[in-house]
Amino acid sequence: MLSITSQYLTRYRRLAGDRSDTLLPVTGAQRRFVLVRALDPTGRPDLVPMFFAFPSGTIDPERLHAAARRLAARHTALRSRPTVVRGTPVLSVAADPDVGVTRPAAPEPGESPADALRRALASWDAQGPSLRLFLVPDEEREEDVLAVVLDHAVCDGRSLARIVDELGAAYAEEAAGSLPAPGEAQAELDAYRDAVLGQLAAEEKAETPEAAAYWADRLRTLHTHAPPPRPARVPRGANPSGAAQARLAAHDGGVSFPGLLDACRSAARELYGPDRAVPLGYPWGGRPAGAEPVVGCFLNTLVFPVDTGPGPGPGPGSEATADAWWDDLDRADVPFDAVVAAVRSAGSGWTGGLDGLLTVDDDTRRPPLVLDGVEGREVHVDGRPVRGPFAVSVTQGAEIRLRMVWDRAVLDDETAHRAFDALTQALRPSDHAVQ
Repeated sequence: MLSITSQYLTRYRRLAGDRSDTLLPVTGAQRRFVLVRALDPTGRPDLVPMFFAFPSGTIDPERLHAAARRLAARHTALRSRPTVVRGTPVLSVAADPDVGVTRPAAPEPGESPADALRRALASWDAQGPSLRLFLVPDEEREEDVLAVVLDHAVCDGRSLARIVDELGAAYAEEAAGSLPAPGEAQAELDAYRDAVLGQLAAEEKAETPEAAAYWADRLRTLHTHAPPPRPARVPRGANPSGAAQARLAAHDGGVSFPGLLDACRSAARELYGPDRAVPLGYPWGGRPAGAEPVVGCFLNTLVFPVDTGPGPGPGPGSEATADAWWDDLDRADVPFDAVVAAVRSAGSGWTGGLDGLLTVDDDTRRPPLVLDGVEGREVHVDGRPVRGPFAVSVTQGAEIRLRMVWDRAVLDDETAHRAFDALTQALRPSDHAVQ
C-alpha cells in the first residue's frame, strides 16, 4: 500500500498539471495545519504573531507597507496562501504580494491596545495574504504597537528570526525600492519547490512498516485526556485564554530537552491527574539536506507520551526520558498524519488530539526588530485563542523565560495556575544536565 506521502504526491501532481508555478505542494507539517483548519468549524487558522512596541511616531506606515511587500515578494511562502483544492492541500502562489498595514478600529471606551489587536486577529480572513501587519497606538505609554502576523502554515519558528531581520533591512531601503526581478522571483520559487519536494522525499522514505510499527507501539496507550471545550465556563467578558509567565535563573548549558519534557509531565499531572499517558506535541526537524535556506514551514510535530505516574523528575532521573526521546528522533521524519494513521490502525482510541504543546527557543536566535535604527521592544498580547488545552514556551539564554497559556473553555484558571507552579518548580533545580 502506498504511504500517505506517496498518495499525497500523486494527488498533487494530478491536480497541479501545468500549474506547478501557481499551485505548490506542501510539507507534512503544512499539511497538518491546513487539515486542522479544514476540520475546525470556524475555519480558524493557526497564527504566529510577533508584537513590537516603538516610540510614537517612529513608524512610517507607507514605508512599512513597501518594506513588507518587498519582503513577501522575495519569499514564495510569504506570498502564498494555504488552501485545499479538491481535497488536496496546496499553496496557492499570488502574483502580487500585497501586504497591508492595517490600523484596527480605534479602541472602544475601556479597551486597551491589546484588546484592539485581539479583535483584529480574531477577524483574520483565511482568504487574505499569509503575512499581515497591524499597527495600534498606545497613547498611555506613548508607543505604537506593531503586530507582524503570519499564517503558521507558511512559516515555522526557525523562519521568524530571518523574517524580522529582513523586514528591518527592507524598511531601511529607499521607499521606492523595487520588487525582485522576474528571474529572481522564479529562482526563489524553484528553490522553494525543490526544498518542499526534498522534504516530502525524506518523509516518503521515512514511512516504512518498521517506523509505523514503532510509533504504533510507542503511542498505543495514548488517549486525549483534556475535557471537551465548554465555552460557557469562560466568564462573560473574559479573554478565551489565560496566561502565566516566570523568569528563572539559567542553568549551565541550559535545561536539556528531556528535562523540559519531564517538567511538562509535572504540569500534566496537575491538569489531568496521575497514571495517564498524555499526548504532548513539539516541533522538530529542519530543512532537508542540501536545500536552499528558504523561508517556510518544515518542522514536523512529534508526539511524546508524557507519563503522569509517580517517578523521578528532571535531572539525572530523566535518563529513561532521554533514551526514549532519542529513539523518537530516529523516526522524526514520519509526518504527523502518518503517525496518527499507524496508531489508529493498531487499535488505539487516540484520534490525533494533543493535550499539550511545547516549544523551545534560543534567545540568541530572536533578534529585535529594528526600523531605521530604532529597536522595537518585544511585548506579549495574551488572551488570544489557543489551539490546544495548554501550551508551554521556553526561551533559554542568560535566563530561562517560561510561559504557559491555556484554553479557559477546557481548563479552569485555578488548575492551570497550579500546573504552572508545578512546571516552574520542576525547572528550578540546578542539577539539569545536557544529555
